Amino acid sequence: MQDYKIGMGARIKQRRKELKFTQEAIAEQIGVSVKHFSETERGISGFSVENLIKLSDLLHMSLDEMIRGTPADEHAQWELLLEPLTSLPKEKQKDFIELLLLAIKLTK
Repeated sequence: MQDYKIGMGARIKQRRKELKFTQEAIAEQIGVSVKHFSETERGISGFSVENLIKLSDLLHMSLDEMIRGTPADEHAQWELLLEPLTSLPKEKQKDFIELLLLAIKLTK
């Protein structure tokens, strides 16, 4: 589990610096100690879900981008697919997913 923390911490640090925030400023805004924030940037600690959401908003990053490193534009592509899919009736959703999986197999 430590690997995701290291990557997440590096992404948080990079974005914080891009936005020219100090560790102290961010820590104060999300309600954690500077020590805890520093440990999280170094991949030693992590944040609660509530604090991850606050940090996501402050850094203008999606949770997926912050935690997993998935680029926002890649996430947006999946949203384009999911939105119309969820508007279909449940039985049609199942058919669509089966078709999609078949198409993926055929393209390999």
